[in-house]
Amino acid sequence: MDTIEATQSTLFARTPLDGRNERHERWVRRLFLAMTLLLILPVALILLVLVVRGSSALSWEFFFTYPSDGMTAGGILPALVGTIWLVAVALLASVPVGVAAALYLSEYAPDTWLTRLINLAIINLAGVPSIVYALFGIGAFVLFFQFGTSILAASLTLAVMTMPVVIVSTREALQSVPQAFREACWAMGATRWQTIRKVVLPNAISGILTGIILEVSRSAGETAPIMFTGATAYMAFLPESVFDQTMAMSLHLFVISTQIPDVPDHLPYGVALLWILIVLVLNATSIGFRVYLRKKKKW
Repeated sequence: MDTIEATQSTLFARTPLDGRNERHERWVRRLFLAMTLLLILPVALILLVLVVRGSSALSWEFFFTYPSDGMTAGGILPALVGTIWLVAVALLASVPVGVAAALYLSEYAPDTWLTRLINLAIINLAGVPSIVYALFGIGAFVLFFQFGTSILAASLTLAVMTMPVVIVSTREALQSVPQAFREACWAMGATRWQTIRKVVLPNAISGILTGIILEVSRSAGETAPIMFTGATAYMAFLPESVFDQTMAMSLHLFVISTQIPDVPDHLPYGVALLWILIVLVLNATSIGFRVYLRKKKKW
């Protein structure tokens, strides 16, 4: 027994290599912690500055009144309502088309050089600067389709800009569903569409929702695509249809920060703070819903 215990203690004794590995592990952990803090601290400082300098602007009057005194006072009601218009119409235009395109590329299209070229083009479109989409929106929707500078033209421009994100995220979510699920459905006599509708889509919905979250955040924060296609610096009324122009939060923040003199300091900081809070609430709600759906996955 003593011999066995002596052998085991020898086999599992701490060696110099173990010590070096532990020291390296500690240094790697500290390095990753420092990199994480370098990413978090600037964001926390920005939020802190916005809260300190912009919280005094937040009030019910700020939410539900129009800009006044040459946009140096008042609220942001038309900009807030206009942003909701732009994001909602962009979602209605891009999500069905983007999800349908991802379904075809993932579930129906054969693996050929053409489909690989299409996938490459979609990935490249996701990195095109927003100003390029703005020029496309002017040429396509404002001039060619004669929508004019309107909510419809601006929203369609945003939809085209964000559609690659929806397609890529939806395709990745669909491909993450195990192939065995599809084969089991086919073995039971289900058609391809029945398999997609009853099995694939329900199990991929959390990933699809991720792409929609990214689209909402990007659509709400873009300025260049809407500046030339449908947004205006000031309106004394709320839009009534998609063919009206509208104010937008991102453009409003740009205008009062750079174009309007004698604006109180708390006003642009209040607009920025409110906008970040709205985006955070939307993202948190969507993430919570996504987590709920993910718990219902079958694997």
